[in-house]
Amino acid sequence: MPPLHYLLWLAPYFGATLGLVYTFPDCVNGPLNTNAVCNRTQDAATRAKALISLFTDDELIANTVNLSPGVPRLGLPSYEWWSEALHGVALSPGVTFASSGNFSSATSFPQPITLGSAFDNQLVKSIADVISIEARAFNNFGRAGLDYWTPNINPFKDPRWGRGQETPGEDPYHISQYVFNLIDGLQGGIDPLPYLKTVADCKHFAAYDLENWEGIDRFSFDARVSNQDLSEFYLPSFQSCVRDAKAGSVMCSYNSVNGIPACASSYLLQTILRDHWGFNDDRWVTSDCDAVNNIFSTHHFTSTYAEAVASALKAGTDIDCGNTYAEHLPEALNQSLITRTDLERALVRQYTSLVRLGYFDPPDVQPYRQLDWSDVNSPNAQQLAYQAAVEGIVLLKNDGTLPFNTSIRTLAVIGPWANATTQMQGNYRGIAPFLISPLQAASDAGYQPTFVQGTTISGTSTTGFAAAVAAAQSADAVIFAGGIDNTVEFEGQDRTTIVWPGVQLDLIAALEAVGKPLVVLQFGGGQ
Repeated sequence: MPPLHYLLWLAPYFGATLGLVYTFPDCVNGPLNTNAVCNRTQDAATRAKALISLFTDDELIANTVNLSPGVPRLGLPSYEWWSEALHGVALSPGVTFASSGNFSSATSFPQPITLGSAFDNQLVKSIADVISIEARAFNNFGRAGLDYWTPNINPFKDPRWGRGQETPGEDPYHISQYVFNLIDGLQGGIDPLPYLKTVADCKHFAAYDLENWEGIDRFSFDARVSNQDLSEFYLPSFQSCVRDAKAGSVMCSYNSVNGIPACASSYLLQTILRDHWGFNDDRWVTSDCDAVNNIFSTHHFTSTYAEAVASALKAGTDIDCGNTYAEHLPEALNQSLITRTDLERALVRQYTSLVRLGYFDPPDVQPYRQLDWSDVNSPNAQQLAYQAAVEGIVLLKNDGTLPFNTSIRTLAVIGPWANATTQMQGNYRGIAPFLISPLQAASDAGYQPTFVQGTTISGTSTTGFAAAVAAAQSADAVIFAGGIDNTVEFEGQDRTTIVWPGVQLDLIAALEAVGKPLVVLQFGGGQ
């Protein structure tokens, strides 16, 4: 999630009905029809260079930000680079859901922390394939972009980190296998020809796993990391993403690494990413949102904004998620801190990627351009979402209570997660076609459930205990669904403890004392 002032700018998008309507360049009758960018016999880089050579300096600068205005005089449409699809096509600046009917929803899969717990790489690939199918269907009708700023592959080192739910887990090898299969599914293969299905974005590069810890926040944090820790823990997942799976983009992170902001680090973005892993010029780097601004404003790495944008651009940050490039690159150019060649390099990388996505080619030669609403929320997608939930659930303890004896027919379904719907989706979610709460699932399974919330996630009141205990006494068995949610752990907020919040444990103890079979469902990314 971006800083607050950027979040306010995003607010309309999260209403699900506003946003950019995507269009494609007209290579038949438009101003570009004689330019090499529309010539399908040329390679992608040549085509992109022919287009970018037509830009003025001002047009180059204007298109270095995530919401690129395009170049109207050339018939080049505006383009929002920022679409999200962490566990399904998601609410974001680049994605617009309809208020009803076609494209009003997309398949919602379990969060990566659950999918990672399935330890099923083929399932990961299959789910990514479905997500990219639905993403392409949305794009074909102007409702989403072609690139998606997912996955989050930072190792989940400490369960108190606020963004653990977005990650596949803590083990570098496991994450590396997960991301390889995910990128394979999202992009339609490993560096596929003739077209990429979508472009995935591996984030947050690098050594990012802190939100706000005892007064230290991610916008100014300097991660002091040894070369051994970098190579053995923080970077293997990115190596798998970039070198092996050929992901089309990478996001540099908010933090500094050993004194240098990640988005201004030529060591990270050039030496490791491009020179060592082969991240070539048909792929691009975006900043996290306002991370370029932070080079000056919070890291105090430079003396001026002009120096900050120059350091980021020359290090290899091709897109600024924000407006800092647009506002201060003119100064940097006037002060000779950057050259036109630096600007062209960034734009060529972006548009080479779009060429590879078929952005300039006729739809009738592209199978992905034929996808539509009928390809969204298919029976296969629903089955995969169910399979991921089943395989990802972890049984921590069973003393013989499960599976329930056939004599058990009535259930007391208790707790702050017991009737959860959108709460179960976590963050970076889309609008699901339907959601099944634990309470509804109990009913669908043929039981007779009674729901009592009993307590909230972090509340300290015990006034709901009596009703919960009474329900438990009247039932054959008890299910308590609790834990933590996005009120406790979220982007921008870490925890200081791993203890269950509020009085949930007290309620569990009271329910246990009833003496009925008791099942505790523990929810939350950091749990």
